[in-house]
Amino acid sequence: MIRPLASFYGGNIILIVAAVVPAFFLLRFIYRHDRLERESFTMIRNLVLMGIVSTFIAVMCERLGMYVLSFFFSEPTVLYNLILYFLVVGLSEEASKYVVLRRATWNSPEFNCKFDGVVYAVTVSLGFALWENIEYVLMYGMTTAMVRAVTAVPGHACFGVFMGIWYGLAKRCELRGDTEAAQKCKRLCIIMPAVIHGCYDFIATLTNAFATIIFVVFVAGMFVVCYTVVKRLSANDEYL
Repeated sequence: MIRPLASFYGGNIILIVAAVVPAFFLLRFIYRHDRLERESFTMIRNLVLMGIVSTFIAVMCERLGMYVLSFFFSEPTVLYNLILYFLVVGLSEEASKYVVLRRATWNSPEFNCKFDGVVYAVTVSLGFALWENIEYVLMYGMTTAMVRAVTAVPGHACFGVFMGIWYGLAKRCELRGDTEAAQKCKRLCIIMPAVIHGCYDFIATLTNAFATIIFVVFVAGMFVVCYTVVKRLSANDEYL
C-alpha cells in the first residue's frame, strides 16, 4: 500500500528527530561543562558539520579495508572480526574524525584551554554519530532509534572524550615547546579511541551466552569512566 505523502514525510520527520535528539542532548552536556571559556556557536556548528564530513571519509576507508580483507579471508572468522573492528572500522572512523578535528581547530585562537580538546573531539564525534544515526534509524525504525540512543550515540561521545583528552594535552605540549611529547599525544588521539571503538564493536558481535552481559558491563563501565573524566577535567581546566 502506498502511504499518503503527508504521512510519509511526517513519519520520517519523527524518525529523524528521534535520531538527532540524543546527539544534541550530549552536545549540550559537554558544552555546559566548558567552564573557563565557552566556544562560539560558529565553532560548534562547524565541528558538527565536520563530523558529518568525516563519515564519508570513514566509509571510503572502510570499503577499501574490507576489500583488502576479502583477499585473505573467505568468510568471517574471529581473526577477521578482530582486524575488521579494530583496524578497519575503529581506526578508519577515529582517524577520519581526527583529520577533520585537527584541520578545524588546531590553529584556532579559540583553542586556548585544555578542556577545549574534549569539547572539540566530542562535538566532531557527535556530528559523526548524528549522521550515522539518521541513516540507521531511517532504515530500521524507532526501535533502533531507542537502542542507539543509549548505546551507539553516547558510545561515539565516549570515543570523543578519549580523543579529546590527548588532543588537549598535545596542544599544551606543543605550546610549551615539547614537540616529541606533542607527537606522542597526537598518535594517542587516534590509537586510544580506535582501541575502545574496536572493543565496543567486537563485543557487540559476540554470540555466546554471556555476550549481552559482557556488552552491557563494557558500555556501562565506559560511560561511568567518561562521565567521571569529563567532570574532573572540567573542574580542573586551565588555560594553555
